[in-house]
Amino acid sequence: MGRAQASITAVEAGLGVLLLTAVTLGFALGVPDDEPAKQRAQLETYAADAATLLANEPPRHADQTRLAEVAASADAFARERDALERRVDRILPDNLLFRVETPHGTVGYPLPDGVAVGTASVLTTNGEVTLRVWYA
Repeated sequence: MGRAQASITAVEAGLGVLLLTAVTLGFALGVPDDEPAKQRAQLETYAADAATLLANEPPRHADQTRLAEVAASADAFARERDALERRVDRILPDNLLFRVETPHGTVGYPLPDGVAVGTASVLTTNGEVTLRVWYA
């Protein structure tokens, strides 16, 4: 009895087809995109940029900076909260929501669960102020 053998040419052709199929699928499907990491990095940049702007703005009434002013006392926070909220809203793009946390209160929106958040903190002479941003 003779043994059946596949022709070398047929084996090479089969391997070539598999290789071309794999390469074609690789180009067609691409590589997995790490979208959550990109979102978080972009949000961190937005938060850091906005916090830097706020940290360098002069105060509206007293103290060294706008953020130091809102962190100075409960009265100063109550007086400045609406102006701070409007300012942060103007600084950030329309597709972002935010929350500013000071030692005397918060401004902005409630932080939702399960969303990517960018955070930036500024240490002022009157305490730490934290800005959190996320996509609407």
